[in-house]
Amino acid sequence: MKNIAVRERLWNKNFITACVAYFLLACSFSLFMPTIPLYLSNELGVTPSKIGLVLSSYAFALLLIRPFSGYLVDTYARKPLFLFGITLFVLIFTGYYFAVTVLYFVLLRFVHGIFWGLSTVSANTVAIDIIPASRRAEGIGYFGVNMNIAMAVAPYIAVNIYDDRGFNALILSALIMGFLSVLTALLIQVPEKQKQERAHTISLDRFILVKGIPILLNQLLLAFGWGTLVAFAVLYGKEIGIKNSGIFFLFLAGGIVLSRVSSGKMVDRGHLHIVMVTAILVIAIGFAGFALLHNIYFYCFSALLIGIGYGTLFPALQTIYNDMAPASKRGTANSTYLTGFDLGIGIGMLMGAWLADLYGFSNMFLLTGGASFIAVFIYWFNSRKVFEKNRLS
Repeated sequence: MKNIAVRERLWNKNFITACVAYFLLACSFSLFMPTIPLYLSNELGVTPSKIGLVLSSYAFALLLIRPFSGYLVDTYARKPLFLFGITLFVLIFTGYYFAVTVLYFVLLRFVHGIFWGLSTVSANTVAIDIIPASRRAEGIGYFGVNMNIAMAVAPYIAVNIYDDRGFNALILSALIMGFLSVLTALLIQVPEKQKQERAHTISLDRFILVKGIPILLNQLLLAFGWGTLVAFAVLYGKEIGIKNSGIFFLFLAGGIVLSRVSSGKMVDRGHLHIVMVTAILVIAIGFAGFALLHNIYFYCFSALLIGIGYGTLFPALQTIYNDMAPASKRGTANSTYLTGFDLGIGIGMLMGAWLADLYGFSNMFLLTGGASFIAVFIYWFNSRKVFEKNRLS
């Protein structure tokens, strides 16, 4: 019994180390999400549609590299790939010192996205390797919250650094966080048996979880909303008169943290579909309030709701993909999950910019809420059935 208790322990030194490394890595990347639009708009006079092109270039790089990342992670030793990916990812930050044109930004973000893709797929797969199977959804939830909080807190910090010290100070901050992430990742111990798994044949299901494609299509509607948020929430806040619109990301982070109190445990106890439907409905309501109610209180409250919704959604959805895949295809399952967000976020940035140009930010966010509402019905009548048919555990 003693050995079982130790084996099922979640919060050990190894898991905590992996969480810290992932958080630092995500922070370094997330510093640029709200500030590149500000830099392009304020310093270069770039229109929203072109800003969307710059931001989405990294998402489409991710879309190209994710399936191959999943194959590599399932085929070769996972920790060395993780270290390789994050080291090159961090070094590329130096290229932002020379970014002064839209074309340069597009190309740099594309290259950066390639190594971000490899880093995140390998990081998630390493984490799942060290999480006890009986606490997988809970563990995925706690591990994933590092990314979610970083994507919420880092932008708030970034806006303040940019306003006070400029874009070069942001680059230095990202480099410091990135190198700390690499040093922390060196301490992670990955189970030796994972290095012995090999894919002997190459086929489509080595690059994407084929039976999860219907769920991925549903996921696009939800990832679309996240793309519009990270690209335009700050600009939208300034448009409606919010002085420090970066505060949106603090409340977004607060919602994400609140969501983790019980959502992962509810999934592990068999309430997956209730969790998913509730999360999507909360996201839709949050976007509707964000679009229609223009003052600081509703601006923050909507951010809180959206954070609760996405914070609940992320680990539940990742669990769906992993419960449809054997251990030898965990990299592929995580790659497919992340690909769904990459593609949806990229579409959200591009289409969101186009919709904002035509109809304004408010109507763009209202349409985003409508897309999330439609996703509820698609999940219940299609995605839920696909999962139940193909689940392995």
